[in-house]
Amino acid sequence: MLFTLPNILTLSRIFAVPLIVGAFYLDDPLASFTAFTVFVVAGITDFFDGYLARAQGLTSKLGQFLDPIADKLMVGAVIIMLVGIGRISSIHVIAAVIIMCREILVSGLREFLAELKVSVPVTQMAKWKTTLQMIALGALILAGARVPNLPALEIGLTSLWIAAALTIVTGYDYLRAGLRHMT
Repeated sequence: MLFTLPNILTLSRIFAVPLIVGAFYLDDPLASFTAFTVFVVAGITDFFDGYLARAQGLTSKLGQFLDPIADKLMVGAVIIMLVGIGRISSIHVIAAVIIMCREILVSGLREFLAELKVSVPVTQMAKWKTTLQMIALGALILAGARVPNLPALEIGLTSLWIAAALTIVTGYDYLRAGLRHMT
């Protein structure tokens, strides 16, 4: 069945990407609140699509294909927009580049290993990395809203660097596991 609820939730994340990007072109604080709201709702669908698919026995090849793509599209688009508007700038761009490089590396590795019929399971540390990454990006989006007594920029940049560090560790773990199948 192609259009199951989990697949629809995954597709909604893909369709949310242009909405998030478009929201960045509004005037702040509306831009930040709008982008943040869409980003959070999309993040919630990321949790529920997998949960529902497993709980209801509705896992599908389409869902397995689209889920990581939806995640990477959303993360990539938000990082590009945050760099573009200067919320991620100077030395902090390095953390963003590390995250982007790992996403591309792991995608390529998964594609290569899929041809060998080898699956690469998501580790617990990779789930923590994703959580910190989403907190970082959400906080950095929200920083433009200038919410009183909320150091969103500081929270976002600190979380971004922690996510980048976990990105290096998990990326290395995936690469090491993948290299065993390349020799």
